This record gives sequence, structure tokens and C-alpha cells, in this order.
Amino acid sequence: MTTIADRISIAQSRISQAAQKCSRSSAEISLLAVSKTKPISDIVAAYQAGQRLFGENYVQEGETKINALQADYPDIEWHFIGPLQSNKTKVVAEHFDWMHTLSRAKIAQRLHEQRPNDKPPLNVCIQVNISQEQSKSGVNAEDVATLALAIASLSNLKLRGLMAIPTATDDIQLQQQEFSQLKQIFDQLKQQYPSVDTLSMGMSGDMDIAIANGSTMVRIGSAIFGER
Repeated sequence: MTTIADRISIAQSRISQAAQKCSRSSAEISLLAVSKTKPISDIVAAYQAGQRLFGENYVQEGETKINALQADYPDIEWHFIGPLQSNKTKVVAEHFDWMHTLSRAKIAQRLHEQRPNDKPPLNVCIQVNISQEQSKSGVNAEDVATLALAIASLSNLKLRGLMAIPTATDDIQLQQQEFSQLKQIFDQLKQQYPSVDTLSMGMSGDMDIAIANGSTMVRIGSAIFGER
């Protein structure tokens, strides 16, 4: 039976192999371990295997884990990667280091106002609805520039890049098309904002294509922590 440490090692190997195939350095690509619904003991096991970046989807669950672990593991970097309602922004502003799913100027404003002064700016990614599915959150591609401009004016936020969840499909051509489009938007954003350096795309099933299209952060959950 494989351990969490084994599975992190396997995930890192997959990242390295995918990077090598497209002549990229694996050092350019971060592994975000998605620990939602998993116990604190699993996060500690991953930490002991060298993992430092953890993603949580639920506000209260994330807050509980951060409060439990921050004293003993202050170098964990906490990423909020779930949908965020405006009445729950305070927890994210006060506890997390990153917010990946920003898609409304109103949420950006609230996060800015609620970010404690003794903390560095909250790193944010704009979520893009690259597949244009009605069931998915995120801004349309043509609205990225407007939201980026709004974020740039808020001193307690730092625009780091883009995040997307592509169409759930085995159609490699469609995956390639969506990832390529997101990379184009990312490159345009990078030219305008020096702080932009993060393209959060790719999960267990589409990691190779995401990395070939410039992903700098892949989000892996069940392949590390087991099925939910």
C-alpha cells in the first residue's frame, strides 16, 4: 500500500516527466496538494514528505485546519481554491495566503478591505471560465482585463495570474484548445502586470497537456490523499 509520501513523489515525477517532454524545467511548476475533506493528519504526513502548498475548497474547513496547524507549521502556504460567497470573504482575507477563484470586483474589494494590515497582500488569481459552461464560475475571457484593472488598484491584493477548470473531457484536442487559449490570455496579462507569474491549471487527468501549455501550478487531490 502506497503512503502519502509515495504519492507525492509519484506526482512530482509526473510533473518532471511532463516538463521534460516540452523542454521546460520542473522547477517552474509547483504542486498544489488539494487537501479538502481530508484530516489534519494527512496534511501533516504530506508536510513531512516535503509538501508546503495546500489547497482548500471550503471556508470553514480551511479556517479550522489553518488555526490547528499554523503554530507548528508556519511555513505552510494556504490556497483557497473553492467558490467564495461575499459573506465569507473575511475568513479568506484573514487566514489564507492565496485566493485562486476571484471572478468579481465586489469580492476583490471586500478581500482588500478585510485583509489585515500586518499581513502581506493576498495573492489572487482570476478564475477564467475558459470552457464557457454555465455551471462553472469564472469570468469570460474578454472580461479578464477589466477585472485585472480593478484588482491592480487594491493595495492589499497582489494579482498573480489566472486559474481555470477546463471541460471535463477525454477529447485531447478540446483540452489543448482551452489550455492554449488560457496561455494566450496569461501572456497578455503578464505584459501589463509585472506581478503576474502564475498559471494555475491542470489536475491529475490533464496535467501533461496543461504543463505543455505553460501551467506553473497543478492542483492534485485524490492522487495524493486518496479518493474522497
